[in-house]
Amino acid sequence: MSLTIHDQPLPYVEALPERSAEAVELVVIHCTELPDLATAREYGEKVLHASGAGNSGHYYIDRDGAVYRYVPGTRVANHVRGHNPNSIGIELVNLGRYPHWWDSRHQQMTEPYTDTQIGALRALLLQLRQEFPNLRQIAGHEELDTALMPASDDPALEIHRKLDPGPLFPWAAVLEGSGLTQIGTR
Repeated sequence: MSLTIHDQPLPYVEALPERSAEAVELVVIHCTELPDLATAREYGEKVLHASGAGNSGHYYIDRDGAVYRYVPGTRVANHVRGHNPNSIGIELVNLGRYPHWWDSRHQQMTEPYTDTQIGALRALLLQLRQEFPNLRQIAGHEELDTALMPASDDPALEIHRKLDPGPLFPWAAVLEGSGLTQIGTR
């Protein structure tokens, strides 16, 4: 698959710390848990930190397989607690639990990932392996951020803060031929 990457840097990208390509060892797979790419972009542009930066993945893959780079891989993006300095975040546009992220009655993720999205992800992973010489591991966001939190509908219940990329993510197809080792399985 030929891969075209659309560069659309976030407004605060220069505020993100720089790092060498050798620092990247891990890819973290996310889903946006939002209705579309435009909404994901709005969330990514929100400044949430004193540094003037927000939370965002490096790459976004839309349902049609289009790939967008919001943050260069040589900058540290805020996408997963405790693993930002050595990882690249890839967000797949997918509803996830939207709009009831923390309601205990709505924790099922039912939207499948498109074949085109997964094909684009596989092509992107191969390209990233060439650009980042120490990239050898892959994990889902849910595997690295296992925090529990009170459910919005019943604070006596605890739910997982992060469930992405979720049970419908085709790990076997993504891992095949990637040269990456999955870590952190729950």
